[in-house]
Amino acid sequence: MGEGTVAQKRQAILAMQDKALTRLYQEKPDTRAQLQSAAGYAVFSNANINVIFIAAGTGYGVVNNNTTGAKTYMNMAEGGVGLGLGAKDYRLIMVFHNQEALSYFINKGWTAGGNVDAAAKAGDRGGSVQGEGYLGNVTVYSMTESGLALQATVKGTKFWQDKELN
Repeated sequence: MGEGTVAQKRQAILAMQDKALTRLYQEKPDTRAQLQSAAGYAVFSNANINVIFIAAGTGYGVVNNNTTGAKTYMNMAEGGVGLGLGAKDYRLIMVFHNQEALSYFINKGWTAGGNVDAAAKAGDRGGSVQGEGYLGNVTVYSMTESGLALQATVKGTKFWQDKELN
C-alpha cells in the first residue's frame, strides 16, 4: 500500500474507511444500524484493470470487530478471465452477521468469484451500477469511486492479513 510508516499506512486506511462509510450511510441510511449490530465489518479499497481477456486488481482494508474493538488490517488481490475493457477504483464494505463468519474471514481469508459489472464515473459525474450481495452470513456492498469499465469476468478475490500492519 505505498510508502510511509506503519502508523501512516494505518491512518490512510482508516481515513479511506471513514470516507467510504460516510458515503454508504448517505446512500443507504439503514446500513448504519446494520453495521452497528453486526459482529463486525470490513472496508476495502481496490483498483482494478481489465484488458480484453485479463482482469487484475489489488487493494487493502481493515476489518473491525464490534465485540472486541480490534482492527485487523488486510490486503486483497483479484485476477480472472473474461471479456472486458477499462479500469475502476471501488470500495467494498462487508458486514459479518455473526462471529463465526468474521473469524473465518480474518483467519482464513475469503475467495469469491464471478462478476458482471458496468461503471462509468468521473468525480461527481457519471453513474455506476453498484450492488449489494448476500453470501451466507456476510452482506457485501460495492461502490465505484471512479473509472470506466464494462466487464463480464469470472475472477477470484483473495483476502489475507497484512503482516506489516498488524
